Amino acid sequence: MSGLDRKTPIPTEITLHKKSRVLELGFEDGTRYQLPAEYLRVYSPSAEVRGHGPGQETLQTGKRSVEITDLEAVGNYAVKPSFSDGHDTGLYSWDLLYDLGANQEALWADYLARLEQAGASRDVDSTTLPPKSGGGCGSHKH
Repeated sequence: MSGLDRKTPIPTEITLHKKSRVLELGFEDGTRYQLPAEYLRVYSPSAEVRGHGPGQETLQTGKRSVEITDLEAVGNYAVKPSFSDGHDTGLYSWDLLYDLGANQEALWADYLARLEQAGASRDVDSTTLPPKSGGGCGSHKH
């Protein structure tokens, strides 16, 4: 989070669409983004997701149905969403939200590729699965 300066895009409109699980943002430059709750959750800026340095990121799995249950303003520079899976420690600054919107297609494709590479799913939280025992069928997808 780089903080606010003259170049930081400021949202003029923030609307949480709970039914469609989308956070809609309108910025002062006229740009509009619709960011799904799942996308925001898997790209949370929290240490729980990003770690404390490069290479310490934790791949988020099983978040397809996650919802934003609350959205709290943090000063005049960020929002703090609470998600239905209990995650509520990420502060989404205006510049981060703008960046997530501007790069949504590439970031989402990268996330899906990382899930596939890990053999993980958007539907099943692999962090809560019991460890696999030897001799299973881990070589193909279901």
